[in-house]
Amino acid sequence: MVRLSVNLNKVALIRNSRGANYPDLVRVAQDCERFGAQGITIHPRPDERHARYADVAALKAVTTTELNIEGYPAEKFLQIVLEQRPDQVTLVPDEPGQLTSDHGWDTLRRKDYLTEVIGRLREKGIRTSIFIDPDKKMIDGAKAVGTDRIEFYTGPFAHRFQEDRAAAVAPFTEACRYAHEIGLGINAGHDLNLDNLTYFAARMPGLQEVSIGHALVTDALYYGLSNTIQMYLRCLHNAEAHQ
Repeated sequence: MVRLSVNLNKVALIRNSRGANYPDLVRVAQDCERFGAQGITIHPRPDERHARYADVAALKAVTTTELNIEGYPAEKFLQIVLEQRPDQVTLVPDEPGQLTSDHGWDTLRRKDYLTEVIGRLREKGIRTSIFIDPDKKMIDGAKAVGTDRIEFYTGPFAHRFQEDRAAAVAPFTEACRYAHEIGLGINAGHDLNLDNLTYFAARMPGLQEVSIGHALVTDALYYGLSNTIQMYLRCLHNAEAHQ
């Protein structure tokens, strides 16, 4: 089944808003795993407005499933992940100060840079994934730079889902099949939620992992964290049944 990695950035944002360690990000991560999550994700940005660089070591010390660290590969970010060696590093093309991730890498124009960064990570035994749009040229470029996986940026799918779900998912399905054929692992994330997750995952052959944070934390305000994680896992189970 597709693995569910819970992105805890919004939990970290709440913590930071009061200047104390409440909620405790480490405790929440442990609870997410206890409730059934199969991975933990954070995306520390340079301004540390939500997840902080220090959270990487703290989560590495307690995570028992898989720890995925997302971020733009500036040197400070790289030094931290090379030292802590999370299970996976997902490279995103965020500019400093960017509100949220909203596009994939240009793997052709940034080929040399990505090849060098991915090489450094692989030397430490870290699985790499790169944020990407459903474009065959960019997928070919991802293969060429040596990444283990790609993570489809699913914002465009989510934005079109209510209007025309079949048209929204079609480019992702085609790109997913192509990536699988050429031997790339496949992850996905951004704006996936309880309404659209089953439909999306059922049409993504070879999908291995989804990373969900904002929607899951928002849903937990209403349903509770344990119940919400189970609801997302049921979405993925239902998707597998409909493939």
